[in-house]
Amino acid sequence: MRLGTPLSDTALKVMLLGSGELGKEVAIELQRLGCEVIAVDRYDNAPAMQVAHRSHVVVMTDAAALRAVVEAERPHLIVPEIEAIATDELVKIEAEGLATVIPTARAAQLTMNREGIRRLAAEELKLPTSAYAFASSEAELARAALEVTGFPCFVKPVMSSSGKGQSYVERPDQIAHAWRYALEGGRVEQPRVIVEGKVEFDFEITQLTVRSLAGGEVVTSFCAPIGHRQVKGDYVESWQPQAMSNTALARARQLAKAVTDALGGQGIFGVELFVKDDEVWFSEVSPRPHDTGLVTLVSQVQSEFCLHARAILGLPVDVTLREPGASAVIYGGLDAEGVAFEGVAEALAVPGADLRLFGKPEAYERRRMGVALARARNTDQARARAAEAAAKVRPVRG
Repeated sequence: MRLGTPLSDTALKVMLLGSGELGKEVAIELQRLGCEVIAVDRYDNAPAMQVAHRSHVVVMTDAAALRAVVEAERPHLIVPEIEAIATDELVKIEAEGLATVIPTARAAQLTMNREGIRRLAAEELKLPTSAYAFASSEAELARAALEVTGFPCFVKPVMSSSGKGQSYVERPDQIAHAWRYALEGGRVEQPRVIVEGKVEFDFEITQLTVRSLAGGEVVTSFCAPIGHRQVKGDYVESWQPQAMSNTALARARQLAKAVTDALGGQGIFGVELFVKDDEVWFSEVSPRPHDTGLVTLVSQVQSEFCLHARAILGLPVDVTLREPGASAVIYGGLDAEGVAFEGVAEALAVPGADLRLFGKPEAYERRRMGVALARARNTDQARARAAEAAAKVRPVRG
């Protein structure tokens, strides 16, 4: 793929569908390689819009609106960064040759919906997963929880992100609340949920998996496994590497390769897996950089964002771990627009620490507004440093 000059006839144009903090880092990496970047999101002044060449505010679940912006911009590559996209229209756009969808339109279509990817992994690829069922009504959900998964179980919208709409259900009398909460947290108005049985695991990892070109052939590379801690389905800290047995690591990569091979295309995939001793279960996959992978900004020679940009452009990649690292989320802590941040100097004074403040125009109590990063001799020290740095940053009203 030939790279040109932005804002000229030779430009290689890349459109981001979703322009949050992950998209912002991808946009920066693409611009370093001379790409022309167009950022699209449902609200104005999203993080990636602040560093893109141009931006558009579009309801991306509206097929006509999505097609209109693609036809107006004529990008070479379309890079989905969120789930809430009219993926049926992306399939048509790709089939008509208007643009190449990363990694493929089919992959975006399957992974935007937990039902599509779970059926692919468990029923077609026969990968081990938790017990699960799908429901389109509260009554169906109650029956599935009782007959298929048992209690405790997890209830999630089939389409959501960052833990939105997810519930941990311990008793039948909690089903009604879980159903309502899932519908409120879903990315689209779709009365469909997945209920999953609880897997007794030791830890959960993200296995970043890269499909890139080498010698004209697609090859698969693996980053060191990333451990992470979640609260109500939303990641609050991550670290790399996660210690695990060689047997479990080999199994994790076998599962990750199976599902990413099935999805196809080029780019980075965040494959989430449960691990207990030497056993591994598939959980989810995102065909894009993963929020837990923010740690790679300090831990790897090439971050997940650099790897994604290089892979989709057909360039060489390097998944080498540079040193142990960790990330810790910085929350808004208040509901306000145009917040300011205090304690930045103190946070950056923590040994080995770094920060990314995302620039989101509006803060909420539990909205992720930034992340503290830290490197150290080992992951325990890195986690302590990242947590210390994150605690020093205080969002305040402007």
